This record gives sequence, C-alpha cells and structure tokens, in this order.
Amino acid sequence: MLLLFYTTVTSAQKTQQQKGHYNTSKFKQLHQELPTPNTQHTASGAPGYEYTQQQVDYKMDIILDDENQRIYGEETITYHNNSKDNLEYLWIQLDQNMRAANSETPDIQGSDANTLYSPSQFSKTFIKNPFDGGFKIEYVKNIDGSNIPYQINHTMMRLDLDKPLTSGGTYSFKIKWWYNINNHVKDGGRSGFEHFPDGNNDYIIAQFYPRLAVYDNVDGWQNLQFWGRSEFALEFGDFDVNITTPKDHILGATGVLLNPKEVLSKNQYKRFELAKKSFDNPVIIVTQDEAIKAEQNNTKKTKTWKFSAKNVRDYAFASSRKYIWDGMAVDINGNTVMAYSYYPKEGNPLWEKHSTRAVAQTLKTYSKYTVDYPYHKAISVHAKNIGMEYPQICFNRGRPNPDGSYNDRIKYRMLGVIIHEVGHNFFPMIINSDERQWTWMDEGLNSFVQMLAQREYEDNYPLNRGLPKNIVGYMKGDQSKIAPIMTQGDHVYSFGANAYAKPATGLYILRNTIMGPKLFDKAFKTYAKRWAFKHPTPADFFRTMEDASAMDLDWFWRGWFYTTGNNDIGIKEVKKYYVTDKPTERAKNMAKRYGITIDQLPPALYLVSEDSDEFTNDLKNKKPEDYNLLSEYISANFDEQEKASLKAPKYFYELVFEKPGDLVMPIIVEFEYEDGTKERKQYPAQIWRHNDKEVTKVFPSSKAIKKITIDPDEQTADVNLSNNSWPKNKETKFEKFKKTQIKS
Repeated sequence: MLLLFYTTVTSAQKTQQQKGHYNTSKFKQLHQELPTPNTQHTASGAPGYEYTQQQVDYKMDIILDDENQRIYGEETITYHNNSKDNLEYLWIQLDQNMRAANSETPDIQGSDANTLYSPSQFSKTFIKNPFDGGFKIEYVKNIDGSNIPYQINHTMMRLDLDKPLTSGGTYSFKIKWWYNINNHVKDGGRSGFEHFPDGNNDYIIAQFYPRLAVYDNVDGWQNLQFWGRSEFALEFGDFDVNITTPKDHILGATGVLLNPKEVLSKNQYKRFELAKKSFDNPVIIVTQDEAIKAEQNNTKKTKTWKFSAKNVRDYAFASSRKYIWDGMAVDINGNTVMAYSYYPKEGNPLWEKHSTRAVAQTLKTYSKYTVDYPYHKAISVHAKNIGMEYPQICFNRGRPNPDGSYNDRIKYRMLGVIIHEVGHNFFPMIINSDERQWTWMDEGLNSFVQMLAQREYEDNYPLNRGLPKNIVGYMKGDQSKIAPIMTQGDHVYSFGANAYAKPATGLYILRNTIMGPKLFDKAFKTYAKRWAFKHPTPADFFRTMEDASAMDLDWFWRGWFYTTGNNDIGIKEVKKYYVTDKPTERAKNMAKRYGITIDQLPPALYLVSEDSDEFTNDLKNKKPEDYNLLSEYISANFDEQEKASLKAPKYFYELVFEKPGDLVMPIIVEFEYEDGTKERKQYPAQIWRHNDKEVTKVFPSSKAIKKITIDPDEQTADVNLSNNSWPKNKETKFEKFKKTQIKS
C-alpha cells in the first residue's frame, strides 16, 4: 500500500538551505549547558568516589528574653575541613543582618509613590526609625581566648585564620552575640514573634546564630549575600543546644529533648510518653486548659531545655506559654517517628483536628517516594502569616475565624502549607541543595511531592499549584517578565510561579505523560537515595533521572528549565483517504521512472484523498463499508498465519499537526468515532525531531472518526486550546464579542 507526498521548495528556501548553521535541534544533548563531570559529581549523576563535604558542629547556649524580645547566644563551632583544599579563611552567614538598620535590602527594592497612605503605612515608610535588627557581635575568639580578626560584609563575615586550615584538619572557635527579635506579623520576616492582645508572645526563632557557609568543589565558598528571598546553603553537623526560656513556656526545637522530666509537669510527661505509642490518633500532651492557665502567669522564673541533634544542616525552635502540644507515632517502615504540633488556642479547633495528622501523612508519602525519614520527629508550629521550614520543625500559617469557625478555603490553605513545609524536611533538609542559587531544587521538587501527599491525605484534595492547566497563564504571559527556571532565585520574576509551580508542573508532566509513574518513581527515588545528606546540583538531578530510566530527556530539561518557551500544538489539517485498486497518477509516474508499464508494478492498492482530482464519482458514491478491496488484497497476498495477525481498516486519515509553540511535547490524540466510542493515541515528543513546525501521520481506522482532540485532559500545559480540535470549534457570539472588546 503506497502513500506518497509531494513537497514544493521555493527558491528562497533553496537559498536558505545552502547556508550552514549550528545544531539548532531541540533534541541536541545538554553538553554545553551542563558542567563537565568529575570524580565528585559523575556523568551518571551520582556522587563520585572522591566526593567530599564539610562538617560543622555547634554547641550553643541560648537565652530567650521575653521581656525585651531579644536573643542572647554563645556558641562554640568546630569546623571539619574534609575537602582537598587548604583554607585561608572561613565565611560565616549573618542572616539577621538583613534586618539591620543599615541593611541594603530595602535599597534594592523599587517603590512608587502611593496616592494614599494609612497613618501606619505613612509612619512606617517615611517617619519611623528603622528597626534596630541584625547581629550585635560581642566577640569572636579562639578556644584559648585570643581574638580572631574578622570583617563583616553585610550578611557575611570572613574569619581570617592565623594559618591555613589544612585538608583533613579541624578548627574550633567561639562567638558571642545578641539581637533584637522582629515582630514578624507587623514587619515581616521568616522568623520572629507575634504579640497577642492577651499580652503574650509566640516566638518562632530561626537564623538566630552565626552559621558557616558551604564550601565545595562546585562553587568554592557559597557566600552570596542574603537579600531576604533566596534561602540558604548549609553544611551538616551535630548540635548540642541549651535554650533558657520563661518557666511557663512550652518549647519545640530541632533535636532530641534530653531533659523532658525537668521541663514538663508529671502529667505532661506521662502524656508525652503515651503519645509515642499512639499510631492512630494524636495524644494531647499540653492541654488547652493548661495553656490558658499559663497565659495568665507571666512568670519571671526560667528553665533550660536541652537538645541534641545529629547530622542536621540547621537549627530552629519555637516557644510560648500559649502552646497546646499534641503528638502521635508514625510507622516509617518499622521505625517509629513522632509527629507533633504546637499551637495557641487561636488555632483551634482546626489545628487539633488536622495538623498532626497532616504531618504524619507527609512523612509517609515523602518516605515512599524519596528516602525513609531518618529523624525521630517532625514538628508543625502554628504561626500567623508564615510558612517556613527547618530540620524537624516548621512554622505554618492557617488560623480559623475568631469564633473558631472555618471554611474549606481556610482548611485547605492550612493543610497545603503544613504538608509543604513538613515536606521540606526532605528537600532540602536531607537532599541538601543550594537554595540560594537554585531555589527550584527545593521548592519545585518539594511542591511536586506535596501534590502526591495531599491526594493521599484526602482523595479529592483540590490541587492547585502543579497541575499543567494552572501554569498556562504564566507561561503565555509577557516574555519580558518571565525568566528561565535555571535562574538564580533573587533574579527571577514571579517567584512563586518560577520556583514552585513551573518546576512542579514539569515533574508532573514528566511523571504522568512522558515517563509514566513506575519509571519516573524509580528514577526519582534513585536521585533521593544518591544525594541524601549530600549537596546535589541541577546536573546531578538531570543526569540521575536519565541514568536510572534509560530515557533521553535533554530536550525536556532544555525546553522546560533553560528557556521561557511554551507549548502550543494544534491540528492543522485532516484529510480522509479512500482505497482504490485503480493506479493513481503518482503510481503511473513511478512506473515511468523505473521504465516499466503500470501493469508490471507488483499488486498494490492506492490511497486517494477525498479532495484530490482523482477522487472519482465511483469513490464518492461508495462508502468504505460497501466494498472489501483491502480484505481481498490481504486474502490474495498473505498466507493464513499472516492473515491472522492483520486487520483490514476501512478508513484512512492523514493528520497534519502544527506546533506554533517553542516547546516540544508528546502529542496526545483522542479519536471520537461516529458510534460514540473513543480511543487515545500518544505520539512521543521525538516525533518533532526532523521538523519543529509540523508533522504528518496517517491513522488507519475500522470506524469513521467524528472528532479529533489534542490533549483532551490538558496534560501538557498547552497555552492555546483553540487549535486543538477537528472539526474546528465554531466561535460563539459571546467569544466573538469578547475578542472585539479586548481589541478595542
């Protein structure tokens, strides 16, 4: 059976074809974009045999001054130089300096003059003195008490060593500091305190201590300044932390609580132990009645909470006399992990019903798709207006109305934040990417697994961020306001769409449309296992996903991550062909070229388009079901065994797909037949490898096609659905009216 196509080439095209050019294929390999593999970051995407990373251990004594809203701290830091290099100095992050009175962060933000200011806005903008934030460094000393020379450059501090720290060596030193805690409700921030009308404060404390920057063989010292948005790059280490608070406070923190009997009442300690055996429902450890009673005390006495945390990259805590505390046990493949929640009465009844259960589900889902959760607990702390993550603890917004009522919007927003922030225990607290440089590697990957956890928490959980159809508005927006995902976090537009939604959507498409869940899940888990407790780069992720799946995905990484292109695939033309045994003009011309007569051609059938001159009245008057030329052809030319495996389609359709969009994507085609049945066919993205603008496919069918639709379930973030159907959808009067209004 022959189906031949003519192509007309213009003189201008011939001239163009004679010009040389570089490889512009969307399917060329990412060799130019990805760094050269080495013995630390290999070509397979795995850590190499010479992979190293530093370790930093901290011993801290912290005082929370509730009366003056201050943190006082002393720390001893031990730095382990596991690299092959000798280090002349160390870089230390002073993130609180972003809030210093002389911070340059406000100066890099553009601002327009408003025509109307409230008194508080006007005061804050033009009159009020800047908040006196930032670290007040009292000393930096060697263990022997001698001073260490240092220089502070905004949010970074360089310690100049007397002699280089050699490869394999360790260096210990001490820092003493204090700072004023910001009111995060009024002034914003990733941590701080909320002041309640009853006179009490809720403290969520992070970035509260000077901490080492990362040093590795990819970037050397990762000492980009902290401008307030792009987050953190940190080394793993061990923490021994003592935190002194008012005696009536309840505190949650990173690490194992070493002295629970000293800081809890007898009844609270009993419930604390009981929660470790409750796998079905949370146990209230500190009751609401106990919290309300504590709110009225405001004691001047103190107590010290003692913690030890092993192999974590950071430390954070939360403290208040207002806290209710509940917890339940979670079985992670035979290991018991505790899920805890801390919240004031203002969070109830919503928090008591959902928070700890959401923590538990998140640990289960993420452990299934990445690595088993390795720590002994995960905490969700209620905090107004914040969603922020740290090892084993996170701060989450979501507060019911003052009367305790809440609707689905409040509930799902709270659940979304809790699941997302608890999920950050995996990305980047375990799979430890550089958030300052590659925001998408923690936010995007985390947002993707978050979707899986939400659906496992509740079957019909209303997903938003991450679904392909929901990224369309962003991807077809103003190109001058869109940056590639592979952009340093401080320099992107539409931070949420760029760093969270688009990478999550890309992984959703990769899993559900391109690779399939089974293959994707294996590769994704391989990446998580390879880079748990290590520092992966984007190249490590891209290479591992291909290495563990045997799929060439360079075309996908380039289009989705390295460009701002969008996807638009449409149906340009559909032609119906009929079978005839009468030689076509094309067949006659072929016979001439070979110097034979038409009768000398081997037995053949011919396809004739219904819009061609050769579409005779004889064919017009016959329906495909009225004749059996193809069946007769099969009967005459194939043996019985071959006949058993052959089908005789009665209809032939030539489909021409066009691609006005920049991205290449699979073509998902749904055929609806005249009898009402439907069939799906997916063509791989590689169908575009020879022609980036349009491709043609012949589709044989035993039934007449009534309608053809591309991407019927909106799986590929197609930005233009108007060209996705055949026959073309007719515009309604309302749609025509809308277009007229937009133009005018």
